[in-house]
Formats: sequence, structure tokens, C-alpha cells
Amino acid sequence: MARALNSGRKGPKQATSVVVFLHGYGADGADLLGLADPLAPHLPQTAFYAPDATERCVNNPMGYQWFPIPWLDGSSEEQARASMALSIADINAFLDKVLVDEGVTPDRLVLLGFSQGTMMSLHVAPRRDTAVAGIVGFSGRLLAPEALAAEARVKPPVLLLHGDQDPMVPFADMGLAAEALKAAGFEVETYVMRGTPHGISPDGLGRALGFIKDKLGA
Repeated sequence: MARALNSGRKGPKQATSVVVFLHGYGADGADLLGLADPLAPHLPQTAFYAPDATERCVNNPMGYQWFPIPWLDGSSEEQARASMALSIADINAFLDKVLVDEGVTPDRLVLLGFSQGTMMSLHVAPRRDTAVAGIVGFSGRLLAPEALAAEARVKPPVLLLHGDQDPMVPFADMGLAAEALKAAGFEVETYVMRGTPHGISPDGLGRALGFIKDKLGA
């Protein structure tokens, strides 16, 4: 059974599209919901959501994790897989509820992840019954690339962005993810945030905005 995710919301009461942010390891929804402020003027009919994962982060109890990371927190691979499976169910249930609550169809929703949130976005969205409008992935990687072609049920367009000075998730992971996604039949764009460490640069956010506007027809 899926666990309910607590989430903040910004945007108009009567929205015609939705952007859902998925935070990184050790962070929370509020960490990304602030991105709604610079995006909202350009997406005035869009509601923004940023849920918290349900598990407290082992390495940062003030924040949350979608799954533990063995080489960072001493968890086992089995624990990581089991936790991720639960979070997949949580995210799917959350997206289903948001679509109902906002009265929009999946092609009016963009999923935007950062770091571990990107990993979850790239894993969850292709395995849903109906494609979302697009996936934006900052500073993450594609988990289980070897399983993607066989398990993907839909193939929404993807924008991957990564800082070329990232000390946490290797910059090369963007290229690896793009190759695997393209090989599985996805439409993929990439953007290099030059001089950027593990974060979201202003130019990267601007590129993401252009992608979101295009996919939502805004």
C-alpha cells in the first residue's frame, strides 16, 4: 500500500497544468518548491507541487530520502531496493491524486527531479500507464538502464541537465543516461551547466523553463 506524501502547493486555484518536483537525498519538498517563484510568472496557469519522501534520511535526519544509499549510509543493497519499491508506489499514488485533484490529464503534467529525485522521475514516469508531458532531470542518473527498454510502457520526452563540476553525481552520468534513453526510443535533450557543482544554475533553470513551456504548450 502506498504511503501518503506530504506536499506543498503553489499556483492558481484553477490550474490547467501541473509541475511536480521530486527532491534529492537528504532534502525535502520545500527545498525545490521555491523554484516555483521564478517559474510561475512564465507558467501562470500551472500548479506546483513538491512532496516530501516518507523516509527520514539516515545521514540527515532533518531531511528525507526516496531510498537509502549504501555507500553513503551503510545500508544494504536489499534495503535500498525495498525502500525504492515503496517510494515508487508512493510517487505513483501521489501523481494519480494530483491529477484527480487538479482535474488535468497526464499530458498536462511535467515531472522535475533533482539528484535522487531525478533517479526516481526517470524510473517512475516511463513505467506508468499514460505518458506525462515531460521529464526534467537535474544532476541525476538513470537507474537500471539495462531494464528500461523492456519495462518502459510510455516514452515521454526528457531533458537532462548536469553541472560539469558536480562532485556528488558524476557529470558523465548525464551522457550515460541519455544514451540509454535514446537506445530505448526516448526523445532526449541534454544541457551542460558549465562551472556548476551539484546544484541548479540560473541558465539551467531557464533551459528547463523553455522545455516545460514547450511541452505544456504554455
